[in-house]
Amino acid sequence: VSLMVSTRMCSRVTLHESHNGDYRSPTRIDPRRNSIPPQRQRYVTKDGKCRVNLGPIEDKTRYLSDIFTTLVDLKYRWFLCVFTLCYIVTWVAFAEIYFIDAWLRDDVAHVHDPKWRPCFENVDSFISALLLSVESQRTIGYGSRLVTANCMEGVVLLMAQSIIGSIIDALMVGCMFVKISRPQKRAQTLIFSKHCVISERDEKLCLLFRIGDLRASHMVDAKIRAKLIKSRQTKEGEFIPLEQSEINLGYDTGGDRLLLVEPQTITHVINETSPFWEIGAERLTRERFEIIIILEGIVEASGMTCQARTSYTEDEILWGHRFESCMSLEKGSYCVDHSAFDKTFPVQTSTLSAKEKSIEKEANMDVRNQENTKEIHISQSPPKQTSYMNKVDLHNND
Repeated sequence: VSLMVSTRMCSRVTLHESHNGDYRSPTRIDPRRNSIPPQRQRYVTKDGKCRVNLGPIEDKTRYLSDIFTTLVDLKYRWFLCVFTLCYIVTWVAFAEIYFIDAWLRDDVAHVHDPKWRPCFENVDSFISALLLSVESQRTIGYGSRLVTANCMEGVVLLMAQSIIGSIIDALMVGCMFVKISRPQKRAQTLIFSKHCVISERDEKLCLLFRIGDLRASHMVDAKIRAKLIKSRQTKEGEFIPLEQSEINLGYDTGGDRLLLVEPQTITHVINETSPFWEIGAERLTRERFEIIIILEGIVEASGMTCQARTSYTEDEILWGHRFESCMSLEKGSYCVDHSAFDKTFPVQTSTLSAKEKSIEKEANMDVRNQENTKEIHISQSPPKQTSYMNKVDLHNND
């Protein structure tokens, strides 16, 4: 019994969390093994889905206050269920009212009486009342069942059903149109490279990744942003999980605004303000972080804003690599080779961090400046004076 209890306790699901920002998925511990390496938990998946689940919300009436957005956010199967139920409920509800009113007025018993002045003509059962309700709300009007002018309540019911039906039509058709025209599927044709690379450009260490558009209709006013997701501990001992910091992709120079006609290689210069300033090739293997890339733009066909996302973890960054060119000139036009979109090749790159390279460069500059100062001092020093004995010898020779 004690063995079974210990086995059950060891096989429980645990969530691992480290102070380096490494949130890992729940893993089942097997008592027959010493340890199982936990899997890396992503904040955003490669296809742009956020891996954050909202907990139980007590005040769910907030969703009803914004019913339009709630309906649009529903999955298609639930949205179609709500769409169908709205019409069925109104048809059945007014059919019951029509049938009860016809039964109270005794129209059901005098259907085939030509001398009877009915309020609801040819309504002798609930099914016929349901057909009257559907024909009235959908303005079908076959002519066999109708509301006559012999009763005022029938006219009021018909007006109420027409108004409620128009409201349901406007709400449901509007939700369906917005749901179909949402630009989420447009993001499926916006592609990102599988890896980030770190290499030197113009003697500066840079972080690079590639984006592209597979459609001929281009994104208007495309903008690119990047966030670094990393947990850290403050000097006071406070642990901040999943802290977000900005990665500059050329906001100050306008480099974040793109003309996304062909694949673009986005560059982040690693300088003093970069979160990768002190990270070298060796330290990169020990870090735990995630880079979130956000591409926003206006869909040219619909004019709606589209957003595409992806992420890169530390093991998806290739140090000392460069992207292969995927553009060529053929028959007077540029051609894009998407087969080379993700291809990289190694280049000679120092394993030092940008900070270490800057310190090394400054040290070399100081040594060079000292050498130049010595040369200038030697060249500007006065010539040596002739001694007194040499002067006497020269005078005697004269």
